[in-house]
Amino acid sequence: MTQAPAARPTLTIGVLAKNEAHRIEACLRSAAFADQLLVIDSGSTDATVARSQAAGATVVVYPDWQGFGVQRSRLLEHATGDFVFFLDADEVVTPALQAQIEAAVRSNEAAVWRVCWRMVAYGHELKAYRAGKGPERLFRRDMLAGYTGVVHEEAVFNPGFAEAPRHVLRGKLLHHSRETVRGSLEKLTQYAMLGAAKRAALGKRGGVLRGMAGGTAMFLRLYVFRLGFLCGGAGFLYCYFVALEAFFRYAALHYDRASLSSQVGR
Repeated sequence: MTQAPAARPTLTIGVLAKNEAHRIEACLRSAAFADQLLVIDSGSTDATVARSQAAGATVVVYPDWQGFGVQRSRLLEHATGDFVFFLDADEVVTPALQAQIEAAVRSNEAAVWRVCWRMVAYGHELKAYRAGKGPERLFRRDMLAGYTGVVHEEAVFNPGFAEAPRHVLRGKLLHHSRETVRGSLEKLTQYAMLGAAKRAALGKRGGVLRGMAGGTAMFLRLYVFRLGFLCGGAGFLYCYFVALEAFFRYAALHYDRASLSSQVGR
């Protein structure tokens, strides 16, 4: 008797979103190859939900923002695929990356895959910029217990999976990190304050001098050693704003310590 072929592993691509109507469609179009498109919305007041649904996504709304870790854990609760790939609303999957994600899913390996970012800032693709090691984004779903952390969140693994093999998906993930100066200023506030709150909880110290040292080191690393200087004005702005986040984290850690909170809205 001929055995039936094993079922093909399925894939959920999940996106966290809030007020992303201007770019959610491009993001979801690039992820349309998934078996399940899932959007966890944080209480959008624009057309994000409607446009996500029109693109074929299942949308679940959780307006009580408690941080990125909680939202990613909620996403896992609604995921139905054997594998889950976490995609941000400001990212676009390239065809080369799609092919590699599909190959990884077919392998059914209990492993973790990182992505390689290609930064896009202020309307310019920063082709010369070396983005460095990207985040872990693709997992077999049974490996994950959830996520922890309000910002720069980390996966929590089920027993036996924490030391799973690590791989890298070399196809580029386009990351539209910063579209406008105004948006960068708003993001600066959010990430600086969340980063300060996280460090305060760990008992770390801040101050202007620590911030100057951290911000200067960050700028040199990105602008010089990662070749941001080859990317024109857009490259300078991108590196400068990231360095400012590093500076203000330490400044807020010292001067705003008593009022720091992880409940910084998106």
